[in-house]
Amino acid sequence: MRIRAVRQKELPVLRGIERAAGRRFRDVGMPQIADDEPLPLDVLGGYQQAGRAWVATDVTDQPVGYLIADFVDGNFHIEQVSVHPAVAGRGIGRQLITHLADRAMAGGIPALTLTTFAHVPWNAPYYARCGFQTLGERDLTPGLRAIRRREAAHGLDRWPRVCMRRTLCPPADRTPP
Repeated sequence: MRIRAVRQKELPVLRGIERAAGRRFRDVGMPQIADDEPLPLDVLGGYQQAGRAWVATDVTDQPVGYLIADFVDGNFHIEQVSVHPAVAGRGIGRQLITHLADRAMAGGIPALTLTTFAHVPWNAPYYARCGFQTLGERDLTPGLRAIRRREAAHGLDRWPRVCMRRTLCPPADRTPP
């Protein structure tokens, strides 16, 4: 498995990966999530142009998973990580997260954050196994609170959601790599 930057021509592939991965939500009684449209191409393109979009590729260099990240309150925030179900369970999501963690540590960024569904097995329980800890309400940063408000406005609060953090290194005054 190779992790590399997303190429512009691959942006539609990312949407296909997310749609395929999202179908699993139907199996846990969340059809609205399964049917939710992936981010538009122009938004994905913004991540690609900012250097905050990576793919995991197969032996033919075709994307099978991807991760996009924001910079929120001094940390990298995982906006989306998706792996095609045909290759799920092979550690690809973990490799993408590790790639982001390595970039963060190289840039002195202290942590990774994300928001996710609390009780979906491949969401919060999975991220806990990847070293993330659930944050209490009083531990949320202003940026995480703003993300949660946007998610609630999008209807995601129909199911329990949590913010999680994986501490990497001490805080530093640096810009993201």
